[in-house]
Amino acid sequence: MMKNLTMLMDYYELCMANGYLQNHMEEKTACFDMFFRKVPDNGGFAIMAGVEQLIEYLKELTFTDEDIEYLRGRGFAENFLTYLKNFRFTCDVWAIPEGTPIFPGEPIVTIRGPVAQAQLIETMLLLTINHQSLIATKANRIVRAAQGRTVLEFGSRRAQGASGAVYGARAAYIAGVNGTACVISDREFGVPALGTMAHAWIQLFEKELDAFEAFAVQYPDNCTLLIDTYNALKSGVPNAIKAFDNVLKPIGKRPRGIRIDSGDITYLSKQARKMLDEAGYEDCKIVASNSLDEYLIRDMLNQGAKVDTFGVGERLITASSNPVFGGVYKLVAVESGGELQPRIKVSENVGKITNPGFKKVYRLYEKETGKAIADVITLFDETIDDSQPYELFDPVHTWKRKIVTDYVARPLLEPIFVKGECVYESPAIEDIRNYCAGQLATLWDEVKRFENPHKYYVDLSQPLWDMRDRLLTASQRF
Repeated sequence: MMKNLTMLMDYYELCMANGYLQNHMEEKTACFDMFFRKVPDNGGFAIMAGVEQLIEYLKELTFTDEDIEYLRGRGFAENFLTYLKNFRFTCDVWAIPEGTPIFPGEPIVTIRGPVAQAQLIETMLLLTINHQSLIATKANRIVRAAQGRTVLEFGSRRAQGASGAVYGARAAYIAGVNGTACVISDREFGVPALGTMAHAWIQLFEKELDAFEAFAVQYPDNCTLLIDTYNALKSGVPNAIKAFDNVLKPIGKRPRGIRIDSGDITYLSKQARKMLDEAGYEDCKIVASNSLDEYLIRDMLNQGAKVDTFGVGERLITASSNPVFGGVYKLVAVESGGELQPRIKVSENVGKITNPGFKKVYRLYEKETGKAIADVITLFDETIDDSQPYELFDPVHTWKRKIVTDYVARPLLEPIFVKGECVYESPAIEDIRNYCAGQLATLWDEVKRFENPHKYYVDLSQPLWDMRDRLLTASQRF
């Protein structure tokens, strides 16, 4: 679905790439990491998403004649325009697979290659991963709040633009949502599209019962009726029951459900459940919608709401409670003397100091339980031998140490491109979704709490910590 978005970049990337070329540095090998600093909503983890669209973008990197003419009009040098006209992506790319729980500070995408190329892709890389990871993370919070009940994504009309709706539905499905109202996401990605009626259907008929019966005739195998157009309990549910009796029962069909879109849904669902059960429709599901999020869903269920399915719109598709996933893209190493030399960004804000060097990430799992213990960021040429004990230590409070045994060490970053050629086949969306569920099961419940989750540790290896400490000390001489 993605078109050529090569020019979706910040202007400063063009300025820097042009500057690299004029200083004969454009082919200098550099290494950049994408990472994020904070989990949205103060949660315990985020979920990686958007890798498939990143791959599509990188495959389509081409500056068109129209692009070149536009940039000529902005005064860029002719040798830079020639460079862009002949542009071919040749970088190496590693990424953590979609559906993996991810944590602050660790590289989730790593780029190694000519610095001008690596610089030019910054904006789209961040945009793609930030957006889908944000929505996947929010969607999974809502799914967990629903405690095994069906959750549907209903937010297309409130999304920030078409791509926000389409890719948001994809990300939500990866994270556990059961379907979407967005038809194009079904066509393009296989996210099941679902839906029945709006209030306009009922208002178009002279009587509510007429509207219900007409719909039941039209869709006898998928009859879900919206019961709150006039009065949910006095007319909506009684008329729904009459429609089921008059249309579905004689032909041996059962209703799919009723939907409540306003009012005190907890109270209404309890009363509606009684009425449906008394009428012999114990299998008729109750769907709830209307500006829901994980906190409202949790409270409704704690108060005994009889809801089987939640349709969640604006607060999911916009991640309205915390609508920014703060992924950043930082230079961490530069070629010098034929080798990659580490680079570090130092800040008065300690949280913005970067981890230098060309790196990889391991996740350590307990053999007995299969639960994740911690992530360890290492130098790229390091290997964690899980046949041997391994000492973890807090990179800030270094006296906090723990030796782990009987564990499995799994590298998280997978090669996606080698010298510009894609070497990774994106899994089918159902496989990503199942993988995500399996990986979430490796996290302790304490990490999944909405409030004050247990901190999952992302530690540095001793060689990486030593390198970082050395560079921090050296930086004080400037």
